[in-house]
Amino acid sequence: MGTTTTFRCAGETHPGLLRTNNEDRFHLDVERGIFLVIDGIGGQAAGEQAAEIALDRMRARLERQTGSLSDRIREAITVANNEIFRLAQTRDTWKGMACVLTVAIVEDGQATVGHVGDTRLYELRRGQIRKVTHDHSPVGVREDSGRLNELEAMQHPRRNEVYRDVGSEEHHPHDDDFIELAQVPFESDSALLLCSDGLSDLLTSAQILRIAQQYAGDPWAVVQRLIAAANDAGGKDNITVLFVEGEQFAATSSSGKTNSRRNGKLREEEEAEGHFTMRLFKALGSRWAFFFYGALVGGVLWSALHSGLWQRGDLPGNEPIGRHLVKTLVVGASTQFDFTSIGDALQEAQAGDTIEVSPGQYVESIDLKEGVSLISQKSREAVILVAPQAGESGVAVVANNLRSGRFAGFKIQGNDRNPLAIGLRLTDSNIEVEDLEISGTRIAAVEVKASAVTLRANYIHDNSGSAVLVGALATPRLAHNVIVNNGKQRGDRKAGLEVLGGARPTLVGNVIADNGVYGIRGWNADGETLRRNFFRVDSRDRAGPPQRTGNAAADTVSRDRASGQTRRDTP
Repeated sequence: MGTTTTFRCAGETHPGLLRTNNEDRFHLDVERGIFLVIDGIGGQAAGEQAAEIALDRMRARLERQTGSLSDRIREAITVANNEIFRLAQTRDTWKGMACVLTVAIVEDGQATVGHVGDTRLYELRRGQIRKVTHDHSPVGVREDSGRLNELEAMQHPRRNEVYRDVGSEEHHPHDDDFIELAQVPFESDSALLLCSDGLSDLLTSAQILRIAQQYAGDPWAVVQRLIAAANDAGGKDNITVLFVEGEQFAATSSSGKTNSRRNGKLREEEEAEGHFTMRLFKALGSRWAFFFYGALVGGVLWSALHSGLWQRGDLPGNEPIGRHLVKTLVVGASTQFDFTSIGDALQEAQAGDTIEVSPGQYVESIDLKEGVSLISQKSREAVILVAPQAGESGVAVVANNLRSGRFAGFKIQGNDRNPLAIGLRLTDSNIEVEDLEISGTRIAAVEVKASAVTLRANYIHDNSGSAVLVGALATPRLAHNVIVNNGKQRGDRKAGLEVLGGARPTLVGNVIADNGVYGIRGWNADGETLRRNFFRVDSRDRAGPPQRTGNAAADTVSRDRASGQTRRDTP
């Protein structure tokens, strides 16, 4: 592809607080630099169907890298448009279905954007945010001409009307008043944000910028915080956010995080709003309370501090929780860091603390700790190796009976010199595991036993044993993981996902491809699960009848969520 700018990205969609279904879709393909947000129109079944058709047709054309970027985008949108229009004539329940969408292809330091409707793309750079796309709506025209300010447009009773869409009538790629094209420089200090109107109707551009700057360097946190803020503002519609940032965006962002304690004020805000809330609400079993109630608990904490109920702390980057002063502990290879060992930092840490690990190799076995977030400062550049004396019985990371916590961003690696049996063993735990890379294990990259963990956006590859082994009674959620080229040891081939009796996993948007046994073994997944995930088998290995073919590239993650309710209806 020739991309010269290195970037990190994340995306997520949420039904909001008032909708029972979600008819938004999104797709991100890091390998090809394709980023897409779709919002369905036309009623519960119809809006969902239109978004599904657009996602499938656009992926097929955009992944075929022929023609100029502008032509690819025009053709992809037109193919989707005409197929939606054709199928709308075949069923009464689909009549009137359509969608709006925004797509960006990043290549050679530039983003080429195609847009129809009122989804949006923002450019963020050097403390500024700019709306690149125009809302194809009566209210959008008034806002762009200056007759309405941003808040007036957000509150206007006709804000949900659009006069351009994908699917309500046939089009040719170069029709006037159909596809809006734009080109935006994408440099290492910039970021792009694509979203549905479930976000932009509830958050101003200034609010979006503030959150993106505050959590710069952690795209997952940016996405999740924006969704939480939209829900906190009412969550009236489905909310979809896709965030792409250059490698220098955090460093040049006026409010971006740094990887040390020097950012004291931001650490205070983050821990008051985040770590305390995570400890409190995850202990109650509410996965989303961390996001929804962050601001509320921050206010309660502030009041409690002033009333003297909490022990105050004076160190930058620290915030008290009960009698414990919440800390951020930094691990690195030299004495300039707080610790040189992850294990030593974990012994010191208490619930609510965060441990940040700088790039390097760490030859040790790790026992995660209740309520502690263990995070690699740079994605997959902190590498955990098991000590040679551990032999093939070695387990790199263990979580046992943990109700809360986060483990993110590490590479766990076994090899001939450092043999590794299991990369991550999770027993009776409910933590979040994301952005790991695990390879070189003999039994399983991840073993889940009687746990309800969330495994998100991990890259699990080239393990001779299973990629993910789900034990009886476990109920893990696997979302947007790439699971490829595992379980191929001679005489003992494994599937990418091995499920033992009684386990009930939830799978969304995973790529499970080219493993020793096709697809999932030990669990009769329903059709909806198969449709939401992507499977492929290497023809040189054991064959199986694939229900769905997906790109197995390690950096390709595709999201397509089911169900949607009419976005144009007022809740």
